[in-house]
Amino acid sequence: MIKELKYVFYIIIIFFFTFFVSRYYFSDDYKKKSYRSLNNIDERINNFSSNLIILENNTNNIIEYVEYEKDKNKKKYHFWKLLNND
Repeated sequence: MIKELKYVFYIIIIFFFTFFVSRYYFSDDYKKKSYRSLNNIDERINNFSSNLIILENNTNNIIEYVEYEKDKNKKKYHFWKLLNND
């Protein structure tokens, strides 16, 4: 008997929790607050981005190209030929 009452109590608690949570999140007051906070975030981003310091570019001509010369005396290896020579 106590076990059944415990389950009923749990189900009632879960039901009330979901009811009150959904009631809060679907209310007009919550929608107004969320919309205001989104607008506030956009304003903050715009203010912050307008105050950013712009750094000048100092990466011009930093790449140095090096000529690579192949050694002509180096022996050329062919992988499949090495396997066939067994």
